[in-house]
Amino acid sequence: MIVERPRDLMVKKILAHGFLLCFLALILFPFLMVLSISFREGNFAVGSLIPEKPTLEHWVLAFGFDYTRADGEVISPPYPVLTWMWNSIKVGVIAGLGVLAIATISAYSFSRIRIRGKAAMLDALFLIQMFPTTLALVAIFAIFDTLGEVSPFLGLDSHVALILIYLSGVTLHIWTIKGYFDSIDRALDNAAAIDGATPWQTFRYVFLPLAVPIMSVVFVLAFIGFINDYPIASVLIRSESQMTLAVGARLYLNEFRYLWGDFAAAAILSGLPITIVFLIAQRYLVRGLSDGAVKG
Repeated sequence: MIVERPRDLMVKKILAHGFLLCFLALILFPFLMVLSISFREGNFAVGSLIPEKPTLEHWVLAFGFDYTRADGEVISPPYPVLTWMWNSIKVGVIAGLGVLAIATISAYSFSRIRIRGKAAMLDALFLIQMFPTTLALVAIFAIFDTLGEVSPFLGLDSHVALILIYLSGVTLHIWTIKGYFDSIDRALDNAAAIDGATPWQTFRYVFLPLAVPIMSVVFVLAFIGFINDYPIASVLIRSESQMTLAVGARLYLNEFRYLWGDFAAAAILSGLPITIVFLIAQRYLVRGLSDGAVKG
């Protein structure tokens, strides 16, 4: 039997808690700096960590309202932040649901249906995913620029084109969900077949309810990636009204002026959709990342 001296145990607890506090402080320090800048007067990046004269000017402008300063000067919002946020949410949700639908159906096919050359196709998907989409930005621009001459709906400055490109990032998620489906006991398939269920009914009524945790993980990861994307969206989206928040926020920092305070408020506001989605799916995330589909 191992006996731990109370004094040694207390020292270890203090050291462990101290390490955790230092680690959290290191992680939160950049966020606190941005938060501090969003409450400072003016648009300066330097200053005290705690604002000497806190102001809501940058937040009021970020929400699209006019702000009246103490001297009576009325400041109008320089950019449509809420429109950009709505564009980001719309593109992220639609692309995330599209990726989830394609990945789930494809994963079920690779996991349960006999397909000639299935292993080679899976390896090919894995190899394709190793090359980031940014390597094909020139080709993507040329393709959608040409498509825009035929149909503006699919050309540049279109959210449809952006969503179509985001759907190409489905391959890694196919592997993720397939691994989850592989852990489901095949006895469930046989039981459903004995009851007269078709493959689609087996997928719909047996696999989908079991896959809710991993589907939540895939959607959250895809949504975060899409809503934070800058390289692809900056190439395809040109007009101010169509920009996502990640692309539009760069307008605050141009060669003529640097609106650090307004930029800080918009940057923090961009994390709101991700936080809401994460909180909604939180109950499924840990199960999806750690549990298998069937526990004996």
